Amino acid sequence: MSENDTPTAGEQVPHIDIARIMQAIPHRYPFLMIDRVVELIRDHSAVGVKNVSVNESFFQGHFPNHPVMPGVLIIEAMAQTAAVLVVETLGPDSAGRVVYFMSIEGAKFRRPVVPGDQLRIHVAKERKRGNVWKFHAVARVDDVPVAEATYAAMIMERA
Repeated sequence: MSENDTPTAGEQVPHIDIARIMQAIPHRYPFLMIDRVVELIRDHSAVGVKNVSVNESFFQGHFPNHPVMPGVLIIEAMAQTAAVLVVETLGPDSAGRVVYFMSIEGAKFRRPVVPGDQLRIHVAKERKRGNVWKFHAVARVDDVPVAEATYAAMIMERA
């Protein structure tokens, strides 16, 4: 999509690589929790991917000799996938805006995520009112649900 294009709701967007993700959202290492977005339908849904490596900084303390990806970071990966969906829906002028959590409901963690897993984060927009968006997400490893949550976020200009 060029700077002059207007996003179309329901339009499928091609694969989004890490460079484009970093243009869309302000997160950086070590807090960038998605590596790419492999599916995105504007104003509807997205699938983000996180390749979980033993080299992740959080594994040093969570937990030594039994590395498990923290559930809060899985939720963060869900939020970052949703943020890319928002930017792709609103268009290039929204890139770099900050997304603030407002609520997280029904978070469930079904099994640990460990080094070597590929986390696929399936996010669907439930509704949008003004600058408040609500999403439901399910994170899967090998197509098996490992976590899910419904959450609301407010999209704000960066100060």
